[in-house]
Amino acid sequence: MAEEGGGAVNYLDVLRLVAPQTILVIVALVVLGLDVLVLREDAVRNRFWIGGAFAIVGCAVAMGWMLVMNVSTVAPGSLTAGVFTDDAVTRLVKFALLALTICTIVLSTEGKFTTHVGEYLALILLATVGMLLLVSSTNLLMIFISLETTSLSLYILTAFNKRNINSAEAALKYFLFGGMSAAFTLFGLSLIYGLSGSINLAEIGANLGGGGAKLDPLLLVALVMTVIGFGFKIAAVPFHLWAPDAYQGAPTPSAALIASGSKVASFFIFAKVMMIGFGPAMGSGSWKHFAPGWLPVLAIVAALSMVLGNLTAIAQTNVKRLLAYSAIAHAGYALLGLMANGPAGLSALIYYVVTYGLTVVGAFGVVSVIEEKTGDARLADFAGLSRREPVLSFCMMIFMLSLAGIPPLAGFFGKFYLFTAAVSGAKDLGLLWLVILAIATSAVSLYYYLQVLKQIYVAPISSGISGGKTPVSTKVVLCLIALAVVGLGCAPGFLLERLIAAIHSIGG
Repeated sequence: MAEEGGGAVNYLDVLRLVAPQTILVIVALVVLGLDVLVLREDAVRNRFWIGGAFAIVGCAVAMGWMLVMNVSTVAPGSLTAGVFTDDAVTRLVKFALLALTICTIVLSTEGKFTTHVGEYLALILLATVGMLLLVSSTNLLMIFISLETTSLSLYILTAFNKRNINSAEAALKYFLFGGMSAAFTLFGLSLIYGLSGSINLAEIGANLGGGGAKLDPLLLVALVMTVIGFGFKIAAVPFHLWAPDAYQGAPTPSAALIASGSKVASFFIFAKVMMIGFGPAMGSGSWKHFAPGWLPVLAIVAALSMVLGNLTAIAQTNVKRLLAYSAIAHAGYALLGLMANGPAGLSALIYYVVTYGLTVVGAFGVVSVIEEKTGDARLADFAGLSRREPVLSFCMMIFMLSLAGIPPLAGFFGKFYLFTAAVSGAKDLGLLWLVILAIATSAVSLYYYLQVLKQIYVAPISSGISGGKTPVSTKVVLCLIALAVVGLGCAPGFLLERLIAAIHSIGG
């Protein structure tokens, strides 16, 4: 026991709170040690399967801990002053992150891009630890440390294919842009601390709410710096330049984790920072009624992301780059939920990024299979896939149509809830212009998603695809992901109602 802020701190309760992260760190060390000391002479495939099995069990145990232990009885805010918090919403996001990590690990087990299996799996787990810590914090210092813990792991994972020069180039570009964004983030957060006198988001919001602080020019600089830092993490325009090269050059499972788990964690903490810490400095993003604050900044970023992401994706001939520019466009859509700035917007945002993350992991899983068979992921490499791999082709069709927002798939309802929240959350339909733009660019996106399906179902069979069979484990996981995408589309309330209830349980 110890004293903090006049109250007793029970370190046993603190350990209970961080148990999922602790489990993953221990499993990462076990997997690394097992591979280096015991399995180093085995075949790479066996090492991936054995190490992957340990990693998956570790993630499952972490999820089981959160289910079994009633940690909600602990008052985490009074224990750790926002350095680590636990509530119903955070727990749901953690479940999603662990599920996406498990999918990534399974898709990695057939990989041939590295012989450093233990190091690769350990880095995936450590990146997940960083994400779990990130979504659990309302403290600026802990947010920054968690962001960099996640980012450093992802930089290395991007460079893991030493046989491909594009992997090293992508990692270098990712690292350089990431280092620059970290500087902007830290500078912005330091200005926030100087203005508010606190590093706790709730206290920052309270301190910035009085007087004319929200119009302070220094606060506006802090807002812009913070948006630049987080804009890099979510790959929004104009901070997106690293994404296409990183997605294309990275090993496909690494790209899947970057596109899914890191996006979920980044959007969630971005929403926390803006809604809680910068709540009093919203401003207005309404058409012809812009007012200084973070809403007009995000409105411009969202509009640029939707337009540039979708239009540039049309010209792509590599499916991984196509998915990268698609991710940029989806970042623009997701920002609408953040701009709604309320319980409805937050629930829509989380539903959207979770279902998007699940869909894009599945899409990268199919791309990984094609890449193993052909050595590349060009559109032409998908030609005639439906005649060779009907199951994979059907899964890819579900993923592409969901990303395009076709009902009754999860992507359609994700966009529907985002657009509804943006329209109803703004005064006098002020964000309607942005919603109309989002609908128009969604129609544009249908063209390039159908280009992929055209190659799969219409184009003649490509001679470059080998006749090797797709591993059963990969097919099973992709079918389960496709089933989840369809299920969350047909029954969106399964996730959305839990999100709404969780948000209201912590006071909206």
